Amino acid sequence: MPTTTLTAAPQTLTVSELTARIKVLLEGGFPSVWVSGEVSNFSRPQSGHCYFTLKDDLAQIRAVIWRGTASKLKFELADGLDVLCRGHLDVYAPRGSYQLVVDEIEPKGVGALDLALRKLREKLSAEGLFDPARKRRLPPFPRRLAFVTSPTGAAVRDFLEVLRRRWRGVDVLIIPARVQGDGAAAEIVAGIRAANRLKPAPDVLIVGRGGGSLEDLWSFNEEAVVRAIAASRIPTVSAVGHEIDVTLADLVADVRALTPSEAAERVVPAAEELAARLRQHRERLRIASLRRLTLARSRLDGLASQRPFRRPFDVIHDRSRRLDELAIRGAGGLRGLLHDRQRRFANLAGKLQSLSPLAVLERGYTITHDAKSGKVIRSAGQLRVGQSIDTKFTDGTVTSDVAAIERKEI
Repeated sequence: MPTTTLTAAPQTLTVSELTARIKVLLEGGFPSVWVSGEVSNFSRPQSGHCYFTLKDDLAQIRAVIWRGTASKLKFELADGLDVLCRGHLDVYAPRGSYQLVVDEIEPKGVGALDLALRKLREKLSAEGLFDPARKRRLPPFPRRLAFVTSPTGAAVRDFLEVLRRRWRGVDVLIIPARVQGDGAAAEIVAGIRAANRLKPAPDVLIVGRGGGSLEDLWSFNEEAVVRAIAASRIPTVSAVGHEIDVTLADLVADVRALTPSEAAERVVPAAEELAARLRQHRERLRIASLRRLTLARSRLDGLASQRPFRRPFDVIHDRSRRLDELAIRGAGGLRGLLHDRQRRFANLAGKLQSLSPLAVLERGYTITHDAKSGKVIRSAGQLRVGQSIDTKFTDGTVTSDVAAIERKEI
């Protein structure tokens, strides 16, 4: 007799039911997973969500970062960036696909904060905010200081203690601000701007805090804080207490101090050192003055030992004697000159006398003039019959009329 075997009908699932089961298995089996890979096909629409594919050499998976998480990223995602993600799997039923919902992401091999710091540093450096030519010198003897920091931290106590020990002639205004955590950067910026509004303005502005991790110090790497320091009209000191990591506030400030305590040392002089320097300068001035006084006294003694100062009237007597000699020589010279001139005058007078017409008359000659005009008659050709003439002798003059003229033939 034949037997019949009954088999159960296979269970049939709808697509929705199958997808739901897969969703439960995947999402329940991978509530949190770390995945590394390379970013590709990155996009960020206006919604603020980030969509990309995470891939390696053999496989790929779709990934999404929702806007709330994406707004907190410390670096910019881009194609080709190797990243390390922490997230959970999510099944998108309408498409029957799964994706990785990223809750944390950081560049592979470098932290997100380090990458963000590097990119911001490059950006601000390109703008010239870190240019050494922008740095201003601190005044040597400030009277008023402003310190933007937490009023309850150890940094301000250390700063004030060093300040009190080094230099007392300065007023300090503490401008309270949170120095780490959400909102700290905004408070630091507000403190810097408040200091710049003070009247009269402080001589130096200090911005800083005590030490901490990179995350603790991050407020001093915020772009807003860096730009506020760059815009400050007051010379600014960055006093972030971390010797290893250099913050962007350190780079943009006029002076960087490794700690708040060192900031106090950089801002004010040490009274004891200044007093010692003054004593040194006073001693050097005393020695230099004594040296110059000794030299001047030596020169004075040398001058006093010379004859004009020992016997001052000798010079007067010598000059008087010399003057008398010159007077005698001058008088003798004048007499000799006068005699020479008299002799020369007599010679000239004799010559003139020999050439004088009167001398000619004494030798028997006469001079004839026209009686009317007084002109000398030099030849018979100047005479005419009946003309009146005067004939001058050495002892008188005779007037006569010309009766006849007899010319001598030449």
